[in-house]
Amino acid sequence: MASRPPLRTASASASYSTDSPTAAAVPPGGVPQSITSLLNNPLPSASAGSYWLPWPPPTALPDAPPPPSHPCEVSRADFAPYLARVADPFARFADVRLHATAELALAASDLAAPASASSSGLAACLREVPALFFKEDFALEEGATFEAACPLADAALQERLGQHLDVVEAHLVREIARRSESFYEAQGRLRGLDGEIVAAVGRIRELREVVRVLTGDLVGDAQQVQELNATRGNLVALQEKLTIILYVSQALAALKLLVLAADCAGALDVIDDLQNLIDTDELAGLYCFRHIRDQLGASLDSVNSILSAEFVRAAVPDGKTVDAMVLSTVKRKTSTPLNGTEHEVNVDEEDGFILRDRLLPLIICLLRTDKVPAVLRIYRDTLITVMKASIKSTVAEMLPVLISKPIDSDSVTGDRAADSDAGGQSLANKLRSLSSEGFVQLLSAIFSIVQVHLLQAAEVKKIVQWIMRNLDGNISPDDTNPVVQHGGSVDFSQEKDYDVTSRVSNTVTRSPTKLPLFQGKANDMSSINSIKNIRADVLRESTEAVFAACDAAHGRWAKLLGVRAALHPKLRLQEFLIIYNITEEFIAATEKVGGRLGYNIRGILQQQSKQFVEYQHSVRMAKIKAVLDQETWVAVDVPEEFQAIVLSLSSTDFPVNGMEMPSNDNSKLIEDGISTSQESAHSTENNVENSNGTSTTSNENKVESTSQTENSVAGHVRPVSQTIVLGGVGYHMVNCGLILLKMLSEYVDISKCLPSLSFEVVQRVVEILKHFNTRTCQLVLGAGAMQVSGLKSITSKHLALASQIISFIHSLIPDIRRVLFLKIPEARKHLLMSELDRVTQDYKVHRDEIHTKLVQIMRERLLANLRKLPQIVESWNGPDDNDSQPSLFAKAVTKEVTYLHRILSQILLEVDLQAIFRQVVQIFHSHITDAFSKLELNSPQAKNRLCRDVQHILVCIRKLPAQNFSSEPVRNYGLLDEFLAEKFGTKVDE
Repeated sequence: MASRPPLRTASASASYSTDSPTAAAVPPGGVPQSITSLLNNPLPSASAGSYWLPWPPPTALPDAPPPPSHPCEVSRADFAPYLARVADPFARFADVRLHATAELALAASDLAAPASASSSGLAACLREVPALFFKEDFALEEGATFEAACPLADAALQERLGQHLDVVEAHLVREIARRSESFYEAQGRLRGLDGEIVAAVGRIRELREVVRVLTGDLVGDAQQVQELNATRGNLVALQEKLTIILYVSQALAALKLLVLAADCAGALDVIDDLQNLIDTDELAGLYCFRHIRDQLGASLDSVNSILSAEFVRAAVPDGKTVDAMVLSTVKRKTSTPLNGTEHEVNVDEEDGFILRDRLLPLIICLLRTDKVPAVLRIYRDTLITVMKASIKSTVAEMLPVLISKPIDSDSVTGDRAADSDAGGQSLANKLRSLSSEGFVQLLSAIFSIVQVHLLQAAEVKKIVQWIMRNLDGNISPDDTNPVVQHGGSVDFSQEKDYDVTSRVSNTVTRSPTKLPLFQGKANDMSSINSIKNIRADVLRESTEAVFAACDAAHGRWAKLLGVRAALHPKLRLQEFLIIYNITEEFIAATEKVGGRLGYNIRGILQQQSKQFVEYQHSVRMAKIKAVLDQETWVAVDVPEEFQAIVLSLSSTDFPVNGMEMPSNDNSKLIEDGISTSQESAHSTENNVENSNGTSTTSNENKVESTSQTENSVAGHVRPVSQTIVLGGVGYHMVNCGLILLKMLSEYVDISKCLPSLSFEVVQRVVEILKHFNTRTCQLVLGAGAMQVSGLKSITSKHLALASQIISFIHSLIPDIRRVLFLKIPEARKHLLMSELDRVTQDYKVHRDEIHTKLVQIMRERLLANLRKLPQIVESWNGPDDNDSQPSLFAKAVTKEVTYLHRILSQILLEVDLQAIFRQVVQIFHSHITDAFSKLELNSPQAKNRLCRDVQHILVCIRKLPAQNFSSEPVRNYGLLDEFLAEKFGTKVDE
């Protein structure tokens, strides 16, 4: 089915001539159409007026019949006249409705499915004509298609094709006829609209002419006046624009000159004025100033660069000047011994005012550009860089001076001496080759450099904080001291405070568009918050700058300590203490100035302190092992120095070895007492290390050598004694005991000087005490000294001396515990106290075992003599035995016990003697009585001999210092006395 023809446009309808009778016949509201595909009206009998139907109808409908006055029966016949009159209009109305319904259905079918639009038209045609002829790819020239379409002969084929053609044409004509009414109706309406448009155009032409005439006669002059006035206004605006252009041109030229002259305040004023012009759109549309924002940005960047460079130049000290000043001071001190360190650096009052005057205008300008935080970050990086460079140059310049300085051979270890002899050293090797004194001098120089930089950084921070506190123009009396000096203060006067605040307020508020938050009387909450935010940023960055400088200083110091980490544990205590104290002083000073805790450097210092304690402990453990292996257990004289150590440990206010706690200024760290103590300790260590366990020198010679070394101080000999007194009791000492006492005093010194390591020191003391006790037991009680020291036997004298040493240490442990526990927290004391209690108990058990060993020796000797008694008694039964002397048995027993008493009484304490001989007396009473009771004596001579022996032995027992173990008033009364009284009816008096 063909689609509907398109409607004509207004221009197309205007092309029709108004003289055409067809156009004249088109009624108003008609829509004329021109379809070239249709040449003839399929309904020639219909007039042109049949193609349009006005609605409502032009003829008035007859009035409806009046309602009946009374109820009656109404039938359809009663409406026949009315229906006859309205039949034609109603038919036309129905036709119009049908046509409209068809149009709507056609439109819907065109959108949905054009092929199914008409079931009675083309659909019927498709049912009658074979579908083959309606295929899109129908091609009769193809063989298969031709055979399917033309299966018959020529005559029958022509007839059949003609029938198909007639069916198609008939249905096409029927469809065209069905749509012809609406088509010609639309064409008629289009022609009528064309005529109306032509009439309207003519009317418009007339109205234009009338308006032209009225304009020329009535309003021409007024319009001209208005145009002239507008021209004048445009010229005035043009003049103003030119004035602004001239001003902007001059301002840009002046801005360049101000930037070149580094007049930042003036340049910022010009930039602010031009920025105000830009913000008010005064320069909008001016092509010549299209790049003015970029120019202002470039100028502002230049100003910021100048301000940043000037701020950094003023705030950061000149590294070369500081280095030269510090190096000249340190080099003068290198020629004198190191008696202390002085690191008090003060900032001159005048320098403080100069620094404030230089920084104040720079900070004000930076506040106007909102670049204070950024510049402070640049300042922080520059400060760190300059300080690191100063430290590096100082190390490089001082190393040759310090290395060329003569080094005390006693203070140089083997490794450092080897490094000092090597040529072409690296920086690390040069640092390691320095003596401890030279290294301390290097640290002192670095300390001074760091302190100069940090103090000025702190001053800058305080000045920035002071300015930020006074931005609102209100200065409290407490805020008039922005610069607090170390060792003094700089007070700004009230007049200067007022001037500075006025400069801050006036200068900053010149640019209300740039910094509206500094107006001073702003009550807006957002402005207050903005002020607080800016202040917080500036204060944070100024603080971070000092923090970063402290961190950098700590890092450099820690790196220097780390290079010599392998050497510091091998130093003497006073040498290590100087390094430790100067580091502590450095940490305290930097933390006070910068406010940043030095966790890193404190950790490194603590680590090296632990390494120092561990190394010193390992050296002492090796030394005490060697000394114990070489000990011959011979009593030695006790120099006065060791008695002083005991007294200091026993007193409440001690220094051990005369060593006082190091003061803050590190003055007089090396005293005569320390030097003497360390010299003797090092001499003893050298003797032990050089012996390698093969020395054949006697114990007396070693003690004599040690005593001479320890006693020869300042050209005179100190007095010595045979015992060392502790708690009013004198103890005999051997060489290893004195050395252990010296070591314990050194541990106490380490604990006092390094209080943070008191816990570790106590652990090391416990370990060395355990080792000394265990090794002594192995050497004496276990007879190990016979193999390692070359002793032929372990005598009672050896045991007695070992008992004295063990008793002395056992008595000394409480004093050591009291001294060492002074610096240990209460929470950690319980563990260490239990450890020391166990060690104390071990010493007591060891001493008791020695005493038991002495008693056992005497018992074994008695049993050996008792085994010879039967042979001796056989000679008593002879008739010619008239000897009035005690037997050999009695003489041997009394001689041995008397010898033991004489040896032990010279060495042991009275209490120990009584405890030992109490057991010996009891053994004598029980064993001798038992042996004598078993003897068979037949002659009176034998009984007399036995009585004399018993009396002789009892006389000896009465002399022994044993405690009374019976209720009898007779001393050392026992079974032997009862045996004598029972057998012979006699007794032995005291």
